[in-house]
Amino acid sequence: MRVGFVGVGHLGKHLAGSIRSAGYALTVHDRDREAAAELLAAGADWADTPRELAERIDTVVTCLPSPAAVTAVVAGDDGLLAGLSPGATWIDTSTNDRHELLRLAGLAADQGVVTLEAPVTGGVHKAAAGEITVLVGGDTAAFRAHLPLFAAIGGEVFHIGPLGSASVIKVITNMLAFVHLVAVGEALMLARRGGLDLGQAYEAIRASSGNSFVHETESQLILNGSYDIGFTMDLALKDLGFARELGRELGVPLELATLVQETFVRGREAYGGGAWSTTIVKLLEDELGTDLRAPGFPATLE
Repeated sequence: MRVGFVGVGHLGKHLAGSIRSAGYALTVHDRDREAAAELLAAGADWADTPRELAERIDTVVTCLPSPAAVTAVVAGDDGLLAGLSPGATWIDTSTNDRHELLRLAGLAADQGVVTLEAPVTGGVHKAAAGEITVLVGGDTAAFRAHLPLFAAIGGEVFHIGPLGSASVIKVITNMLAFVHLVAVGEALMLARRGGLDLGQAYEAIRASSGNSFVHETESQLILNGSYDIGFTMDLALKDLGFARELGRELGVPLELATLVQETFVRGREAYGGGAWSTTIVKLLEDELGTDLRAPGFPATLE
């Protein structure tokens, strides 16, 4: 199988690297060629446009920051659909709008191209270790045919159901992560203001019924002060927007998610859309003039 990969940013470069390490012939494209430097040094080929890439491969994977970016790469004048041959497969690992995904999949189907969605979850550090969770939606036979590729990308792989279903569960998981993140900040501040040792508080929470994946990971970056999770405020707000839209569509109020979205709006106003999403906790730190630091915690996750 000849594989193409478009979008080798913070997350995509690790997914593409895992594919290359698994022995697949890999061709990559990104708006910034420098982003692909390590992949090219590892033996990947370069394509100047999505269309040129599509003409060389059997399966193409996209990992892009927004629905608009996915649409431009897939259906633009020099996009993937201009170069993909009948029988090819497009796999989108982006956190995408499911309605736009289904529309693009219809265009692909008109050309005999199969679409699978495979958003990933667990964080950039999990992608770097080849352990990220892969959530797949689409035709069962196509899923099975590409299972070795998904296994190369990550650890646990779930076939959620038909196309569009993986987008729903990815929105749910991200919504929960941001709710947990805001809650973690409040919990650590209670510990700090209560005179507790924050390192010991971290361990106690980790071993308690209040533990979460977000606490085990992002709390470490808060306590270090780097906040460097590799995921931005803008991306968090995009995903929370998807959650609110899904709630309206399905008739679920999402009151807690709405409050968290409003908190992230304030965070973006204070620190900018390019700030790491974990920086949302700094709102409370700055408001109270109290930092949440403890020795011995890493600046990045491994």
